[in-house]
Amino acid sequence: MNYDRLKIENQICFPLYACAREIVRLYKPFLDEIDLTYTQYIAMMVLWDRKKVTVKQLGEILYLDSGTLTPLLKKMEAAGLLTRSRDKKDERSVIVELTEKGDQLKDKAVSIPEKITQCVPINEEEGKELYHLLYKILGNTRQHLD
Repeated sequence: MNYDRLKIENQICFPLYACAREIVRLYKPFLDEIDLTYTQYIAMMVLWDRKKVTVKQLGEILYLDSGTLTPLLKKMEAAGLLTRSRDKKDERSVIVELTEKGDQLKDKAVSIPEKITQCVPINEEEGKELYHLLYKILGNTRQHLD
């Protein structure tokens, strides 16, 4: 029996996993300056853009389940970055809304993407190609998981 497929160097999952971990490590010192974790940061990016979303929408955008989001959002609410409230039209739905304090944090975060870009050794064209390929993988995996 040929076990070559089980070698780590033949797996696309390993470099994706390791790269994701290393990228998040690159973010850490910059995010420490604004007192956010990486997961909080990506949630804030959605809120900076949309101002108001449901927990369900946020989970779909970030590929996170409510079990991960709920404690995360609770901490962020305690820090004054957002509010959570029940939707008056649908009590089952929780609305997450950016606060003024959360919105002001955007000014401190705006330079982070450029700092990260300087740490990643790919050019703009390669970055766009990688972005496209990763979302192609994400879209396909979501289909298989649903």
